Amino acid sequence: KRQPQPPLVLAARMASVTSLRKLLDAIVGEEGSARSKFVDGTVLQTISTLTLGQPFEVWKTRMGRHRTETTVGSFRHILHSGGVRAFYAGTGPKLVESATKGGVLLVAKDAIQESLKGAGVSSTTAGFVGGAGGGVAQTVVMGPCTYLVTAMVLGKEQSVWGIMRRTWASKGLLGFYPGGSAIAARQASNWASRVGFTEAVRTKMKAAHGDPTRRLSIHEECWAGIIGGVLSCWNHPFEVARIEMQARALSGEPAVGMIAVLRQVHAESGVGGLFQGLIPRMGTNVWLTLFLVSGANIVKQCREGSTEAICTASANPQHHCA
Repeated sequence: KRQPQPPLVLAARMASVTSLRKLLDAIVGEEGSARSKFVDGTVLQTISTLTLGQPFEVWKTRMGRHRTETTVGSFRHILHSGGVRAFYAGTGPKLVESATKGGVLLVAKDAIQESLKGAGVSSTTAGFVGGAGGGVAQTVVMGPCTYLVTAMVLGKEQSVWGIMRRTWASKGLLGFYPGGSAIAARQASNWASRVGFTEAVRTKMKAAHGDPTRRLSIHEECWAGIIGGVLSCWNHPFEVARIEMQARALSGEPAVGMIAVLRQVHAESGVGGLFQGLIPRMGTNVWLTLFLVSGANIVKQCREGSTEAICTASANPQHHCA
């Protein structure tokens, strides 16, 4: 006789089917809500990349590979190597990634969250599970794009097409997915933490007002996103592993599993090596969380007819995001 499944497991399975259906609906354009979320995610992710997102990514990637450099030293090296433009190395492939992964995240994440909440799961738990599901869904499009960005930042060749031709000729499609396990682990824990911690902070803020259904102001949404973004950096060793695995592939070194890479980094640089590049990573996480969690919540509330309440709150100078 089969044992009954826990409610959370059943809800998660139902959510995965729902999120996949909604993602397909968004792509083929059969559901307005899913389609609008896909567009929202694409626009928000792209704006994030074109502003401070890419500079933080370049800075973080360099520190993850050159683990003897200090935070300031790495920043100066990038600046001296090509000025401000050097902080936007690999923007082309990053924009391709942004045009897809932001939409994938919002559609999958929201579908899972809505399904879990409908099954009676708390907002915080739904945020962690929904974020993890959305993060894993991003891995398919992120693998090749992060590989190309890493190549542009760490490699000598500065032609995206040249890197693509060389990789395809030597290893085919799989050559664009070194560090795939690290990316999946990073994305699942990234967005589980970003969404989950942000939802936890939002819940606490609402409780402090004595009204769990209260709409948060822009000021409060921003601070929830900042706190959630910083707290989500606990998984930084996965990012160091991802950078190291992709850098090894670019230099032609034998492929090594994620656990082996983490052990090697720890043996060479200690615990500090596993958290090298944490400061720019915090910048990346806060920036992305402000756009794709807090910003997405604000856009959603506006679309649901709460524009007046939000704008009234934001009109007060003390409610602007710091």
